Formats: sequence, C-alpha cells, structure tokens
Amino acid sequence: MIRRLLSSSASLAGIATTIAFALTPAARAENSAPAIAAFEQAFASINDYECRQRVHEVKGSTTQDRVYYLWFMKPHYAKTLIESGDGKGSGGVWAGGDQVSGHQGGLLSGIHLKVSVNDPRATSIRGVTIPEGLLQNVVRRYATTAGTLTQLSGGKIGGVATDRLDLKVADPSSNGGVSEEILYLSQETHWPIRQILYAGSQIVLDETITDLKTNTGLTQNDFPF
Repeated sequence: MIRRLLSSSASLAGIATTIAFALTPAARAENSAPAIAAFEQAFASINDYECRQRVHEVKGSTTQDRVYYLWFMKPHYAKTLIESGDGKGSGGVWAGGDQVSGHQGGLLSGIHLKVSVNDPRATSIRGVTIPEGLLQNVVRRYATTAGTLTQLSGGKIGGVATDRLDLKVADPSSNGGVSEEILYLSQETHWPIRQILYAGSQIVLDETITDLKTNTGLTQNDFPF
C-alpha cells in the first residue's frame, strides 16, 4: 500500500485519478466474486479503520521495502506514516481534494508541505498513491480491471483461512505492466490480508496487511491538513 512520502528519496503519496474511488467500493463492477460482495458488506458497516501495511515493491532494478501505518475515515480522509524503511518517519494526509500535505522524518518532521496530487514526487516507485492504497480501493480494482477473475480457497495465512481472488489482466500495458493480481481476504472478516502483483513471472508488489482495527472513533481532527 505503497507510496513516497516527502522524504529525501521519496515523497508524499497523492490522489487517485478519480477521487470517488476512495469513498466506497464500486457500485458497478466488470468482475464479480463472492469475496468482493462480502468485503463490500463489511466495509459498508464501518466508519473508519486503521492497519499496518508491509510492502515490497519493484520497478526495474529499483526495490523499496517499507512498513506503513494507515488511517482512514469515511468519506475521504486518509493518513499514512512510514514506520520503517526508506523515508522512515515521513507521513502524509489526504483530505479528498487535489492536494496532499506531508512531512519528512527526523529533524524536518515539523515542516509540512502541500503539493499537487499530480506532483511526480507524490507517488511510489510504481506510481501508487495514498487513495489507491486504501483497502477498499485495492478490492475495487479486482472488480473493475478488465480481465478474468476467479475465486478459490486461499488456504491459511498466519493461521487465518482465506479466499483467494486471482485476476488475469486483459491488457497489462494499460495496467502498469501488471499481468496478474492476487488478493487474499480473510474468510472471517472479509478484509484483505495479502496482495501479490506480477509482471509476467516477476513479483512487482508483495503487500501484507496486519493489525486491522475498525470503528476506532477517528474524527476529522485526526487528519490535520
């Protein structure tokens, strides 16, 4: 989940191309699966969530390993902090507009900057933004990306029984080169717990979601912009 956050070598993540993607899962989908419907029902029942995202990302010969902590509150508030890895201590807030507000880690953590959501510094090494990394939008992509979607048992991950969504992308060239997307969702909570993206045979993103908490009582004051 997967963003640069205004650090010396990486910066604040920005907005997705369509802001509405961050509000709710898709009402109309090209692909359908029981696990998507179950997640949408679970997501509809909550007001906010927070989680930890451990992300390994690859683009060409460049790799990035980070641990993010993510907070989200409906309808469109998101905050993320890099807990470890490149840019440790950097963070950013998105409030649903066309800007993002962020700070670097370390001695510069008190300096906040606002940048355009389209600023080239405001993406991960694979161009993923804060809204695109929100869990509801991760699931939404499996419903809306053209391709063949199948669902099967994903076995257990960390002792948790999962459903596995496997999306064979129809046109990888229009999907950042990603040809296959795999998502594991808990059979108990229906929330995502791991995602793996492939470009051909190469893993270009491997993300694990842990420490999910919902309805924690977040308010707009938790997202200073």
